[in-house]
Amino acid sequence: MHRLRPGDRGGCGAPVDDPKEIVREGYDAIAARYAAWAATFETPVGAWLAKFVERVPAGARVLELGCGGGNPATRVLAERYEYFGVDLSPVQVERSRAAMPGVRFEVGDATSVEQGGATLDGVVSLFMLGHVPRAEQGPLLERIAAWLRPGGWLLATMATTATEGEVDPDWLGAPMFFAAFDEATNLRLLREAGLDAAEARVVPFEEPGHGLVRFMWVLAQKSHTRHEVVSHP
Repeated sequence: MHRLRPGDRGGCGAPVDDPKEIVREGYDAIAARYAAWAATFETPVGAWLAKFVERVPAGARVLELGCGGGNPATRVLAERYEYFGVDLSPVQVERSRAAMPGVRFEVGDATSVEQGGATLDGVVSLFMLGHVPRAEQGPLLERIAAWLRPGGWLLATMATTATEGEVDPDWLGAPMFFAAFDEATNLRLLREAGLDAAEARVVPFEEPGHGLVRFMWVLAQKSHTRHEVVSHP
């Protein structure tokens, strides 16, 4: 499969150096198709969500970054916690609002959304970081650490493909941007952000049409001794 590099143009007309527009337009275009595809196979989400729920008490304040269009994990979080979901795709946000009336969902960029310092008990980000440019992944983890109260928890998936940044021109029917580090770099970025990985493990699973994929599943806690990090503008 031909993948586009910086300087080329994606099939949606957006330049590859504008990855957020590629991601936004892509998920807007494939929202319903993505939901149907995701319902055809199992991932390790349930087991790792259970680990998060064991550590974060009911009623706690939890933010989900890249909440998507109303998936089962979002329903669990919204029912248990004082929940707020953010997604870059307006279509996905509308799907979540339709599926869960009264739950707070907003359109926003995870790398620039504003939260009060150290006000959250938990942050969840599943299958989103791999759509964030490499240069912004470390600063985003620092922002997450700044939002968490000392002892707060992050549940995240981090891609492990060591992809500098490229666009698949036909990912479920639309162009999609991907970027990732390797496992060792992911762990370093977590440490540098002040997030201590209680569990971090690469768990392969099969995605229909894409074959075997390898995500690093991370359950990390904000260090009690971490100085607050100023959010990046």
